[in-house]
Amino acid sequence: MPNVPARSCTGLMLAVTMSALARPPVDAGTLNRIADAGFNHGEVVETAAYLSDQIGGRLTNAPARRIAERWTQDKLRGWGLKNVRTEAFDFGRGWWIESSHVRLVAPRPLELRAIPVAWTPATNGPLTAPIIVAPMRTERDFDNWKGKLAGRIVLVSWPEPPKDATEAPFTRLSDADVAKLNKYVEPRFDPEAKQKMIERLRLRSKLDAFLAEQGALAWAQMSRTDGRLLHGEGYGFRVGRTPKLPGIELGAEDYRRLARLAKVGEVQLEIDSRVHFEDDDHNAYNVLADLPGKDARAGYVMAGAHLDSWVAGDGAADNGAGSAVVLEAARILAGLGVQPRRTIRFVLWAGEEQGLLGSAAYVEKHLARRPPPSDPALAELGPYFVTDTYPVQPLPGFTELAGYFNIDNGSGRIRGIYAEGNLAAVPVLREWLAPFDSMGAAAVVAEPTGATDHVFMSRLGLPAFQFVQDPLDYESRVHHTDLDTFDHLRADDLRQAAVVLAAVLLDAADSETPLPGKVLPTQPRLTDPFHYPEPSKP
Repeated sequence: MPNVPARSCTGLMLAVTMSALARPPVDAGTLNRIADAGFNHGEVVETAAYLSDQIGGRLTNAPARRIAERWTQDKLRGWGLKNVRTEAFDFGRGWWIESSHVRLVAPRPLELRAIPVAWTPATNGPLTAPIIVAPMRTERDFDNWKGKLAGRIVLVSWPEPPKDATEAPFTRLSDADVAKLNKYVEPRFDPEAKQKMIERLRLRSKLDAFLAEQGALAWAQMSRTDGRLLHGEGYGFRVGRTPKLPGIELGAEDYRRLARLAKVGEVQLEIDSRVHFEDDDHNAYNVLADLPGKDARAGYVMAGAHLDSWVAGDGAADNGAGSAVVLEAARILAGLGVQPRRTIRFVLWAGEEQGLLGSAAYVEKHLARRPPPSDPALAELGPYFVTDTYPVQPLPGFTELAGYFNIDNGSGRIRGIYAEGNLAAVPVLREWLAPFDSMGAAAVVAEPTGATDHVFMSRLGLPAFQFVQDPLDYESRVHHTDLDTFDHLRADDLRQAAVVLAAVLLDAADSETPLPGKVLPTQPRLTDPFHYPEPSKP
């Protein structure tokens, strides 16, 4: 059992909290200068526009992502940040779309809404073939289609019927909505549920192999969102694991149309997918920069957002917005010439969309390591799905991280922060956010949130947090879709977020004691030791 760093010991939490509360937040003069720099002299909107309009979608290891890496480093150096650098980690192949066209040939000509699925191969010119609707959700479904797929384009999704739209596509949180998030959620350890999720993730590669073995020419899936929105997510980026067949995603309405037509006659489809792989450098790169602190022994605090995106849209809300806010906080604090006690580190992650790979690589290099899973197949799924091996081995840098703050829920204004089960940090965070009560940003809520780059640090017991943000139309229409463009950002919200982030970072960097952490995790007991596994469905 490794030694538990003193900051993580529950016996010291109260003392640490009271010590942190004993000092005031950022002094009034500095706080007002931060607000002036962000609201009256801000550049966050221009930064977000450049990432979205000029560079566009930034799939990890694609050419646009490489451009973004260079551009953001140049901006950070120009603002006076120090030690601007990249850190590499093994990722895989780059991939990008030159052009794509999908057309119904028979029973009538019609252009369809479609996008190539990421990391699937090109068609090498127009590919025309009859379709077959062959929904497959599990490996057990494969037997139903053996011997029936040769020479066809296979529609692999079940053509789910449309549903009534009962929720507003664009929303802002009321104070009551934010208050509902302040509900502590007990952690759960349920290996059975996790195993089912892992099996679903493994299905895509097995499906591709099955289709190729059966002689299919290409496959198509149905968009999960109505309104002819497209996503194109795919995960065949590892070297040597590229899918064998071209794959496309069709708008939900077009997919249903094809399924109806296939019920009454033969349907011919033409796919022309012109995509390219990049293999010059299989490393991905996190971008880092520092605002040096006065006390090298005091450690550092960090703000992060992921610079990568999908390619259906321009990656404006996910996560050009968060990246622009992190960059703006760096610009503000460097421009004011602040000299915090701790170093403030700014990081733009890579590979977030493929399972938080950039932040996982940072954790593995600087903070802590876990034993590899006993099942080698699990390792192929990436760290997001296998971070429950024990014992955790902290690295020498574990105690140096005094707080991490993540921005990754679109461009909505900050409403508060998720405490992530860190009970001792709640009063400290409330004090730091108190000056922003008039902006609606003072809430500290107990409910945890997942799937952002704070996750691996929080799972280690470190003080790592994601901000609560107004949803706008992020989840309803924008997230991972072709609508992820600059028009779906809100300039006032970006400026507010940058000001709040800059102030909180300076609070954390100047605090006499680091934010209290949770405990270093150890192997948990089953949450429900009397649970019976659900029988497999026929």
